[in-house]
Amino acid sequence: MGKELSYMTLEELWKLFPISLVEHDGTWRQQYDEIENSLIVLLSDCPIERISHIGSTAVDGIWAKNIVDVMVEFSENADLEKAAETLKDAGFTAMSNVGARISLNLGYTKDGFADKVYHIHLRHVGDNDELYFRDYLIAHPQAAKEYEALKLRLWKEFEHDRDAYTEAKTEFIRKNTAQARYEFEGRY
Repeated sequence: MGKELSYMTLEELWKLFPISLVEHDGTWRQQYDEIENSLIVLLSDCPIERISHIGSTAVDGIWAKNIVDVMVEFSENADLEKAAETLKDAGFTAMSNVGARISLNLGYTKDGFADKVYHIHLRHVGDNDELYFRDYLIAHPQAAKEYEALKLRLWKEFEHDRDAYTEAKTEFIRKNTAQARYEFEGRY
């Protein structure tokens, strides 16, 4: 039995939950459907505008962390803190709260990852660059393969440093998201 997560240092958490990429798994869509249905029930008192499968698990054929990312967009005046509290009461763990962006997870245990792991991103409607980036990778398989190659290259270098791994992908994501916003203008 490991130490409770809330008592671990960032370094201990990164060691327990390393970056690990796996080949595309066809069950990720089913896992998304399951968590979407759960979120609809849990957040039934909240003004949800859209729930979306985001991240690399939403892009067929590329390697990804075995973590299903979900974005929940709420109406402009919605209380994201209230929604986050509802999810925490249901067993989700707060990851970050920066401005009008709250992230929680499900499936992190004191003994490592559970069989199903989720990152839930709470946002106000329109704060959704991840949708454009996802759609761009789906529409442009070459860009998806370039993103996959970048992640595979960074994986071992930053296996125990999630912040550095994320930062090293930022320029690629920004560039392709900007292109997606141009190409898919008005989609969301």
